[in-house]
Amino acid sequence: MIFGLFGKKNSNAAIVARQYDLLTAAARRPYLYTDLGVPDTVMGRFEMLSATLILYFRRTRSSGRAGQEIAQEIIDAFFEDVDHSIRELGVGDVSVPKKMKKFASMFYGRLESYAAALDNKDGDELAAALKRNFHPQTEDPALSMDGLASYMLRAEAQLAEVGEDVVETGRIDLADAAA
Repeated sequence: MIFGLFGKKNSNAAIVARQYDLLTAAARRPYLYTDLGVPDTVMGRFEMLSATLILYFRRTRSSGRAGQEIAQEIIDAFFEDVDHSIRELGVGDVSVPKKMKKFASMFYGRLESYAAALDNKDGDELAAALKRNFHPQTEDPALSMDGLASYMLRAEAQLAEVGEDVVETGRIDLADAAA
């Protein structure tokens, strides 16, 4: 209890938890895996959650201070979640920092490549980037990520319409992006 007196108070804890749960639920929607080509694997789920968070962070970059603070706390929660998952998969304590560095590098690399395509509203460029990341071992030209690229472009447009009150209360939901 005494240690809490000196640490950073997280007044956004409930908001962050609610928003992170909504984002995680959005990334786990079954049709993403059954209809849009997301592999139902540990890495596929990491990729989809990363893509969902990237859309969220792109929306919150223009938010006020409260929205940006919540976004930073969500990225912290995401990497805590990744750390926990790595440990659950049996990676030893000594190897965890190296794995975390790799996952952080992967996340920020995807942020850059998806951002370029999303900025240009270029579905083909986005689909190519998604294919490289979601299916790195596959050269199959029949495997298309066009559906997921369309989903992400719709989701980004939907997020652009979300008001600051929704951002600041942690209630962004990507449920309508599939429509």
